[in-house]
Amino acid sequence: MKVTKLEFLMSLSNKLSGLPQSEIEERLNFYSEMIDDRIEEGFSEEEAVSQIGSVDEIVSQVIADIPIMKIAKEKIKTKRQLKAWEFVLLALGSPIWLALLISAFAVIFAVYVSFWSAIISLWAVEVSLSACSLGGIMSGIILIFTENSLSGALLIGSGIICAGLSIFIFYGCKAITKGLLLLTKRSVISIKNCFINKGDA
Repeated sequence: MKVTKLEFLMSLSNKLSGLPQSEIEERLNFYSEMIDDRIEEGFSEEEAVSQIGSVDEIVSQVIADIPIMKIAKEKIKTKRQLKAWEFVLLALGSPIWLALLISAFAVIFAVYVSFWSAIISLWAVEVSLSACSLGGIMSGIILIFTENSLSGALLIGSGIICAGLSIFIFYGCKAITKGLLLLTKRSVISIKNCFINKGDA
């Protein structure tokens, strides 16, 4: 389906509606200039728009780039002056909603820290095994040529086993770390999406 410049910019503006107005205008100006540059290069308007990519992909990238606090601040910004009775209700309810909010953040933070603590522990095991393998092999070589060849051979064998385990654990640690980073990124984007009003163009 061919999309004109105006349709593209309107759709982009609509899907970024939860962001600060300055951010929306900056993105719209950027993509408007990008389309104009391609038109000047000889592409038709529809071709220029299609080369930029889909609106959803652009919105996802924009949301990933903008700090979550900036999005949240814009979303919760009061559009009107609060009345006296609304202030009273907020003040009276603060012991409940503030405690629940703090508890929710504390639980999320604790779970996140627990995951990273487990990963850091695994990396510590990886470093220890690597050090043991290197120390064992070097000590074994020294023993073979100096004192006891049997003890040296045992140390070399132990060092090789530690080296094999360290290689195995390395790939596991790498995969788990990568997975947690990806999960963290997706979680942050999901939270940001909660603050963005995504409607249809």
